[in-house]
Amino acid sequence: MPSSAWKTRRDSFFNLYFTSTISIAVSLFMVGLVAFLLLWGNSAAKYTKENIVISLVLSDSTTNDDIQRIESYLKNAEFVLKYKYINKEEALAEYVADIGDNPVELLGYNPIKASFEVNLKAEFINNVFLKSLEKKFSNYTFVENVAYQKVMIADFNANIQKISAVLLLFSILLLAITVILINNTIRISIYSKRFVINTMKLVGAKAWFIRRPFLWRFVKNGLIASFLACFGLFGVGYYIQRMDFSLPLYDYRFFVPIIVVVFAVGFLVSFLAALFCINRYIRMKSGDLYFI
Repeated sequence: MPSSAWKTRRDSFFNLYFTSTISIAVSLFMVGLVAFLLLWGNSAAKYTKENIVISLVLSDSTTNDDIQRIESYLKNAEFVLKYKYINKEEALAEYVADIGDNPVELLGYNPIKASFEVNLKAEFINNVFLKSLEKKFSNYTFVENVAYQKVMIADFNANIQKISAVLLLFSILLLAITVILINNTIRISIYSKRFVINTMKLVGAKAWFIRRPFLWRFVKNGLIASFLACFGLFGVGYYIQRMDFSLPLYDYRFFVPIIVVVFAVGFLVSFLAALFCINRYIRMKSGDLYFI
């Protein structure tokens, strides 16, 4: 065979698998990006909920025993993330720092109440639980008021549910499109080798012997594409992190699920698509190869 013909065939072979790998990598990148957005949105929602403050405003007649009683309850409650007791002097200092006026100079006494500022775990930030919690704290005679942003919390939870539903539907649609794109890419690649498969079958090669090199090639392409997709996702995470978001984008607990999803989709779809397509050409008669 002339060297120019061999070089042309070698280059076309290289370009075929190179372009298929890049196509699969782009598809997997989009899947990983949606998974990234889902996890990032969940982290953002959790971060926001855990920074919502529930204020337990105490009356001036509250004793030290009362304070220890409620503090003991908050310390052992499973729904409490953290809490902080703010006495009257600290509350006054915060008021003066925020407002700029000192009410003591006008009234002659400190009208600001002592309070507990409580942060709940994210899963407990909902109207039903907060109403029951408000009712429970109202049973304490020394708790004058349970203050939190009811309307904001209700709107926030409703918006989160809508956004999560939209992202979930979008991720399912994108996953289906990705599977179709990867499947078509592999089918086109194997289609160009259908006569090679037929020749191997005619010389007596077993089905497993024919499948093995093709499966290995496309599984390897899927894994390489998965690595490229994850590399791109790390770049996206690095860019977002530089925007000073207070989210754990480089926490292994954040990226491990994304990496698992990308590599699982890349491996399974590549393997199954190649397997079904190769089996089709193995079962096909020689004459039929010219009419597809």
